[in-house]
Amino acid sequence: MEIVLGIDNIIFISILSSRLPEEQRKKARLIGLALAMITRIGLLFSLSWVMSLKEPLFEFAHHGFSGRDLVLIGGGAFLIYKATKEIHEKIEGEEDEELLTKGKISFSGVLVQIVILDIVFSLDSVITAVGMVDQLWVMVLAVMISVVIMMIFAGAVSDFIHRHPTVKMLALSFLLLIGITLAGEGLGHHISKGYIYAAMAFSIFVESLNLASTRKKKKAAAIVE
Repeated sequence: MEIVLGIDNIIFISILSSRLPEEQRKKARLIGLALAMITRIGLLFSLSWVMSLKEPLFEFAHHGFSGRDLVLIGGGAFLIYKATKEIHEKIEGEEDEELLTKGKISFSGVLVQIVILDIVFSLDSVITAVGMVDQLWVMVLAVMISVVIMMIFAGAVSDFIHRHPTVKMLALSFLLLIGITLAGEGLGHHISKGYIYAAMAFSIFVESLNLASTRKKKKAAAIVE
């Protein structure tokens, strides 16, 4: 379950790290996932504080807003902004121009953005985990195992996204969808993550068919030549 909840984290880290020089990408991914693990374990050891975030702080339009709601709204808005900005740059071709004129984004800048989203994803993940498991050590062990597995496969996921522009656009669309979901949840409109992950899985299946078709056409063209 922790791995499933961490998929969006891997996608975000992979897209951000792709804007770094190639020699820094692996380091950024590993540090990003390590920070995610530290954040989640820290929140697990602060369960009383985490659960207090569910208590309403104020009411607006007949809806009580808790600390968790504010974090989800802020994180969702940030994710929507980042995904929209990246999509706009890809469509308009501004991404390549920016890299040529201003250079790649700084390593520290990437880490700051990763930390911001780590907090949001970790808070949501921990609250979900608390509702499923009572034993603290089980949750900590699950987090550690899931992060190690993600570290092993993060490089392959990042390289795959970087090699295929259409997959990167699909990943950005996922982040936009996740951002809308987080913000909606913060506003009191619950959307089951099962629907989100099902939509993501179906989209990946369709994109894999497109990639297979493109690969076959390239092979056929090479044989003709």
